[in-house]
Amino acid sequence: MVTFSAHDGTRLAYHESGDGPRLICLPGGPMQSAAYLGDLGGLTSHHRLTGLDPRGTGQSAVPRDVSSYRCDRLVGDVEALREHLGLDCTDLLAHSGGANLAVLYAARHPDRVARLLLITPSVYAVGLEITPEDRLATARLRRNEPWFASAYSALQAVTAGRATADSWSAVAPFWHARWDDDARAFDDAGDRAKNYEAAALYGAQGAFSPAETRAALASFTSPVLVVAGEKDLAAPPRVMREFAELFPNAELSVQPGAGHFHWRDDAARFAAIVKSFTGR
Repeated sequence: MVTFSAHDGTRLAYHESGDGPRLICLPGGPMQSAAYLGDLGGLTSHHRLTGLDPRGTGQSAVPRDVSSYRCDRLVGDVEALREHLGLDCTDLLAHSGGANLAVLYAARHPDRVARLLLITPSVYAVGLEITPEDRLATARLRRNEPWFASAYSALQAVTAGRATADSWSAVAPFWHARWDDDARAFDDAGDRAKNYEAAALYGAQGAFSPAETRAALASFTSPVLVVAGEKDLAAPPRVMREFAELFPNAELSVQPGAGHFHWRDDAARFAAIVKSFTGR
């Protein structure tokens, strides 16, 4: 673990592993430590992964100004990391909620991003709509799972705006290709690693200007890879196709059988998708 100073003086941490060209990795959550990304399914065999702990998470310090948790303000932290590493430009990978930050960074600093990899990205920054039926239809692909009936009932409550705390825990199996003890432990660790105060402020009013961001991305010419999970109801493939179409030089890869954590669901396939895109 190494620390550096953000532009406002907050000490931020990042974690490095692997050999090869650098790949800066922005975690989801939002506002969760990068630790859950692990080696991203073995990408460390051909990439040097640099996982940033967002401010207030993992080994990064809590800022004096909590309004700096807002996604658009976090762009400065990614830029400070690039400056600290002495890079003219970099490959940038983001998972889930971290993709909002990645696209805002690409929109603001297009010349600093050599390649952009968006893994099951959240859509708030670009203003795409995921309908209840998008999520329910994707969920029905799991209808033969032993836990499906109770989880689907809970998902119906969530999509109808009737969610309870129990509803959210009941839909957890949908995030994983295999709902087993290992997946339960992974979810529990993620809950403990997330800064919920920061997450509540991440998308606060003013954080996102979708029309402006989409306009900027329309002229972002670096290669972009959007990776969707066939069975990921958080980022259904239909909407991920629309996401890829926002860029002039993007490709969509739908990983068969994958939920929300592709490198855990099928590490070899995920690594092959990334390697094919980066040419490493």
